[in-house]
Amino acid sequence: MEKVKYIINKWLQAVNNGELENLISLYDKKAILIPTFSNRLLKNPEDIREYFIKLGSRENLSVDLHKKTLIIQKLKYNLYTASGIYCWQFCLDGEQLSFEARFTFIFDLLSASPIIQHHSSQIPRTL
Repeated sequence: MEKVKYIINKWLQAVNNGELENLISLYDKKAILIPTFSNRLLKNPEDIREYFIKLGSRENLSVDLHKKTLIIQKLKYNLYTASGIYCWQFCLDGEQLSFEARFTFIFDLLSASPIIQHHSSQIPRTL
């Protein structure tokens, strides 16, 4: 469980510090990313890189984990999921915006690039 928290913290740090290479290195070469701010399913390193380059170009970009929402589950052997809620923030047209999103990561803890799947979607403001 602690290793999962460590990887999540590395991911948060990479996003918040604009460390593109560190961020990309966390994703397996065959990882699937269903991103918060795109309607595309990203299934290769080039598309994942392009997504984070575009997202990283947003002024004052940050993401904060709501720690109390974090749920970690062991699937089997070295596979774990981590789900919860985080809040993306960035400036658009001079206005600071916030986007609450739910997420799920699937990690292979034996891999140097442990993220094998990442799904994130904005939380609807109303039902």
